[in-house]
Amino acid sequence: MDVLYADERLIVVSKPSGLLVHQGWARAPEVAVTLARRRCGRFVYPVHRLDRGASGALCFALDADAARVLHAQFEDGRADKRYLALVRGVAPESAIVDHPLPRREGGPRVPARTELRRLAVFERYSLVEARPRTGRLHQVRRHLKHLSHPIIGDVNYGKGEHNRLFRERFGLARLCLHAASLRFEHPAGGAWIAAEAPLPADLRGPFLAMGLPVDPPAASSIKAGAPC
Repeated sequence: MDVLYADERLIVVSKPSGLLVHQGWARAPEVAVTLARRRCGRFVYPVHRLDRGASGALCFALDADAARVLHAQFEDGRADKRYLALVRGVAPESAIVDHPLPRREGGPRVPARTELRRLAVFERYSLVEARPRTGRLHQVRRHLKHLSHPIIGDVNYGKGEHNRLFRERFGLARLCLHAASLRFEHPAGGAWIAAEAPLPADLRGPFLAMGLPVDPPAASSIKAGAPC
């Protein structure tokens, strides 16, 4: 995993698609936590989630106090998380999705909010920027499904015929969801940390073939009407 930022309190890495963050519902010989521990030579604490199929910026704390402070930022929406997703259909130019979701599988639904912006259109598909303001289970995936714009490559919330189309035409054989950037306050207070994760090769190649931007513009404020 490439290191995007590191200091004595935390490390941000770029996780590849297919790698679990930690052992949980599924088992794997290696997970991001063990790779980060090996890289740092010390214990690390994951402070937020990133789906196995997703790639991109993932933050670990290097001590328990930093983990507590960072986890609170990610949990209550103070941390800014920016995702890129290729979705089915022509998505709205901008939207705010307020749709309750569970924090964990089988749990009660709680408020969940995601801000969306359409960046580009390819045939009958769209590249969108998603900025979740809460941290719920599969939030970006479920909110895009709620809008009838499921993510390409999503075997749980999408459709096999569209996933097969992109696999055969462009070699896109993964969930098309990438955590492009993280921005949060340093656990020591004061400074804001910004980490950018470039598109990995397994997305960059298909995006170039589709004529989609591989270096999308930075996040901007979302202007939308009524929440969805």
